[in-house]
Amino acid sequence: QVQLVESGGGYVQPGGSLRLSCAASGFTLFSNYAMSWYRQAPGKERRLVATITTFGATNYADSVKGRFTISRDNANNTMSLQMDDLKPEDTAVYYCKAVRSYSVHWGQGTQVTVSS
Repeated sequence: QVQLVESGGGYVQPGGSLRLSCAASGFTLFSNYAMSWYRQAPGKERRLVATITTFGATNYADSVKGRFTISRDNANNTMSLQMDDLKPEDTAVYYCKAVRSYSVHWGQGTQVTVSS
């Protein structure tokens, strides 16, 4: 059974940092999946935050460039999102996503709240 489980969310003050993790299980070859982080704020649509390809190439939404860093550890079937200089507008539920051809999998999400 394929499963993605996010962790690391929480409450942080503006300017603070959090590191999210996404643990994958049940995947035949995790390294063959493009991995992404999405987020969804209350009342808004889910939006792409960052992507890392099977080759390790990364791409970021303009709103998080220079503050967030996506990475993956294929040996341990995990993906991470280092979030620095957090802002109140980063408050959202963060989801990880795995894609390979027509196979798409989502995690259940982890809440990040940035507030003073």
